[in-house]
Amino acid sequence: MRAAVARRFGAPEVVQVEEVPKPTPKPDELLVRVHASTVSIADHRLRTRDVPDGLGFLIPLSLGVFRPRKRVLGMDVAGVVESVGGAVTGFAPGDEVIAMLGGSFGGHAEYVRVPVSKAIAPKPSSLSMEEAVALVFGGHTALAFLAHVEISSGTEVLVNGASGAVGSAVVQLAKLRGARVTAVCSGTNADLVRSLGADRVIDYTIDDFAANGETYDVIVDCVGNAPFERVEGSIEPGGALLLVITDLKGVLSAKRHSRRSGKLVTMKLAPVSSEDFAEFARFAESGAFRPVIDRVYDLDDVAEAHRYVDTGRKRGNVVLRIA
Repeated sequence: MRAAVARRFGAPEVVQVEEVPKPTPKPDELLVRVHASTVSIADHRLRTRDVPDGLGFLIPLSLGVFRPRKRVLGMDVAGVVESVGGAVTGFAPGDEVIAMLGGSFGGHAEYVRVPVSKAIAPKPSSLSMEEAVALVFGGHTALAFLAHVEISSGTEVLVNGASGAVGSAVVQLAKLRGARVTAVCSGTNADLVRSLGADRVIDYTIDDFAANGETYDVIVDCVGNAPFERVEGSIEPGGALLLVITDLKGVLSAKRHSRRSGKLVTMKLAPVSSEDFAEFARFAESGAFRPVIDRVYDLDDVAEAHRYVDTGRKRGNVVLRIA
């Protein structure tokens, strides 16, 4: 099969399309013929070894020492079940599915093995493969963080970095749960986040949301520039700071800040079950949740897709068309 392979760390050009062995599913796995995946910030980090400050010690453990531990990148897929292992129930060859592969990667290939323990759901029939895969990375991450908090009618939620893959999903999921959503992004992306349901937009190039005296029940930081020390005064008593991206200092101080302030500070992802993921997919099926796609690239143009993600300016998702 064809796959995009990174045999060393470096610039986008290190990712090359090669012929590699087609995988064989284990008893508890599906074999999925991949139609689409995305090139995400996670792929950027694994390819470049670019991690938040202080987390370099994790590189040998999670990314690799001399070369990438996972040579076929891609954390998500939309595709068709090719075959199933003997212990698999609930899925059959021919089923259209979306799945979050997570740290096992492998989505940038024509076929991938997907353990049934992963978050897998039927693909929304109203969406194309490219649209469906744009649900997965951001939606799964948003579900995993929002599981830490109770959001209901009137909850004030601020999303820092609201136009990215995760931020755009958080805006929509928080709004679906009844929140009043403030989105922080550049002015050029204001119309996009408003169309996703944001009640208010703060242009970070003009205003500092942490310095205007306003407070929120939940702050979701999808950028990595809103540590607790900066935004403590912007969080209501008993509120929460959800750190989608943070550095070593943020990791080490989270529990201490939570105990001292009575405000939840966490960078942990809660488990997302296949049932949760399937319910999320039904939101998209009904049109209540909209996937956000910036650009679509063919597999042969995977290096160009990486180059665009490297700019840090993508809106929503960069989709890689495999089949």
